[in-house]
Amino acid sequence: MATTGEKLKERIKELTCLYEVTSIIVNCDYNQLETSLEAIVDCLKKAMRYDEDAYVSLSCDQYHVTSASIIPELVSLKSSIKVFNKIDGHITVGYPATNFTSEDFLKEELTLLNNVSLAIGNLLEKKQIRENEIAIKRQVERSDRLNILGEITAGIAHELNTPLANILGFAELLRNNLTDENAIRDLDKIVDSAIFSREVVKKLMFFTCEMPQQMGELTVNPIISDVLNLLDLTFKKSKVNYALSFNKENIQLKADSIQLTQVLFNLIMNAIYFSPPNTTITIKVKELAHEVRISISDEGPGISKVNEEKIFQPFFTTKPVGEGSGLGLSVVHGIVKSHKGQITYSQNKPKGATFVVNFPKL
Repeated sequence: MATTGEKLKERIKELTCLYEVTSIIVNCDYNQLETSLEAIVDCLKKAMRYDEDAYVSLSCDQYHVTSASIIPELVSLKSSIKVFNKIDGHITVGYPATNFTSEDFLKEELTLLNNVSLAIGNLLEKKQIRENEIAIKRQVERSDRLNILGEITAGIAHELNTPLANILGFAELLRNNLTDENAIRDLDKIVDSAIFSREVVKKLMFFTCEMPQQMGELTVNPIISDVLNLLDLTFKKSKVNYALSFNKENIQLKADSIQLTQVLFNLIMNAIYFSPPNTTITIKVKELAHEVRISISDEGPGISKVNEEKIFQPFFTTKPVGEGSGLGLSVVHGIVKSHKGQITYSQNKPKGATFVVNFPKL
């Protein structure tokens, strides 16, 4: 039975613990959250009745912090850490079972433990809110940059169209009047270069949503199967497999079938290019309440944090010189945007990249 003096001493320790925990949370650096959690564990250990014999273990989110590297079998108290009303972890405090029993805990210690758990839950909630705010801010900034790029690119594409058409037209006229074989070969090179440039302009116009569309109701399932059949030889040459799944047999969508095919073709070709041999590209198609979601995941190196903000910009590529124009993903972005859809990128776990395209339903 604890004396009045002992009880007073314990209350002071508990109040000190709560004050220190509050101070740690107020001054917490979210980039070094584990350091703050270690400090909280240390505070909680010191607040226990038999602090020298106490062990504290904290597990939450991706963190696991203990007051000692080796913890014996304990008689313990446990409290759940809740983040947005969902259990995200626990705090456990205890004494060695060989020397203590559950009667050695004070009821106030359980109250203290619950209060600390609540404070940690609030801290983790603030961390998630902050991360979401940063992600939204980056998304808005990226969207603004892409919109500005789109306006600039649209102007450039329109300005190039007329001179390219003139080059092709006059080159054809000249060719009809030439007899010298060398001159004809040189002119053919001019025509080929002009045609290549015209295709680049066409891709730029896809990015800026300037290309005309033939929208219609279509079934997604056979279109994806057709694209995979077209790429069957490419899969075999690269020694890459694919796994395709639909959550429904006939998934309906209002889209331009040619442009949808181009989106799928570009994303799957990218996935094949970056996939090591004997890996699998996972393609999932789901019909949800208000949208159709297509996700394509590979097991390649993924995209570095530095490049994540640039992947949809025209002419940006991580491929070696001569192996990519840097227009594939920007074309995909433009087509998806023109369909009032959304394309997002995330890291595939444990490795690789995942692109998710959401199209609004019919």
